[in-house]
Amino acid sequence: MRTAFVTGANGFLGLNLVEELLVQGWRVRALHRPSSDTAYLERLGAERVVGDVNDPASLARTLPRAVDAVFHVAGDLNLWSRMNAAQDRVNIEGTRNVAEAALAAGAKRFVHTSTISVYGLQPGRIDETAEKQGRVSWINYQRSKFLAEEEVRKAIARGLDAVIVNPASILGRYDRTGWARIIRLVHERRLPGVPPGKASFCHAAEVARAHVAAAERGRRGENYLLGGTDASFHELVRVIGEATGRPVPHKPTPAGVLRVAARIQTLVAAVTGRHPTLTPETVGLVTREMQCDSGKAMRELGYRAVPLSTMVRESYDWLRQEGFIA
Repeated sequence: MRTAFVTGANGFLGLNLVEELLVQGWRVRALHRPSSDTAYLERLGAERVVGDVNDPASLARTLPRAVDAVFHVAGDLNLWSRMNAAQDRVNIEGTRNVAEAALAAGAKRFVHTSTISVYGLQPGRIDETAEKQGRVSWINYQRSKFLAEEEVRKAIARGLDAVIVNPASILGRYDRTGWARIIRLVHERRLPGVPPGKASFCHAAEVARAHVAAAERGRRGENYLLGGTDASFHELVRVIGEATGRPVPHKPTPAGVLRVAARIQTLVAAVTGRHPTLTPETVGLVTREMQCDSGKAMRELGYRAVPLSTMVRESYDWLRQEGFIA
């Protein structure tokens, strides 16, 4: 039986990956922090181990020797500049720690979960040949994930057999804080507006399958963009409205209005210390296009696109089933 070590196992994508690995017959060692609620990991039946990507000793203690694959899914998705230093510790230093631990343990394969964001804010649809403008982005999430990839490449140069996958906007089960937040706002009739940007949307379960395929047959050192269905955020909200049976805005909110709202919220947050709902970084992402071509992943990993309506319905049904939506 093959063994996988998964960081970020208790998160949205991590749970989808753990579930897929178990379905495919892998033994899974799921890393989680001491304070984590592991109810879903327990339900799935994964082996749980306590540790942290910023605690090298815990990685050395929990990562099995000659493990078949390390899946480094853990990451900080924060979009508030006040939290940049903490984000760097997780995304950059944490990736360095996990890669070092994998090298020391003689891991046979390493799959790094990156993001489409390492390519920055570029117009049109991109593929893996596009310049990674995240290295100079003013949005720290993009910059930190670019630098995380650089840590993986340093480890590759030292002998780590690693593959990098770059998901776009993920929808699916186990999501409580990502796009699920928009679904909940629509359901509760509290959505204040719709941003004017566009994105590629991918199915969480398919992204998980692509991770496993990357471990099995991805090419060393290669990036694989995982998009699927291109849509505007207005179209996404329209589909959510159809799934929930709730009315939604008829047109997007102008980018200028969102920028002003973000500045106001950020100023208030500087006084209160509470995380703002809207930040300049968030607005920077949702008022632009971030769309990609997944042809390489489809050809080499068997990746497939899923209709937006299917992804939204699955996420909505899961939220209702688990009691997150009344």
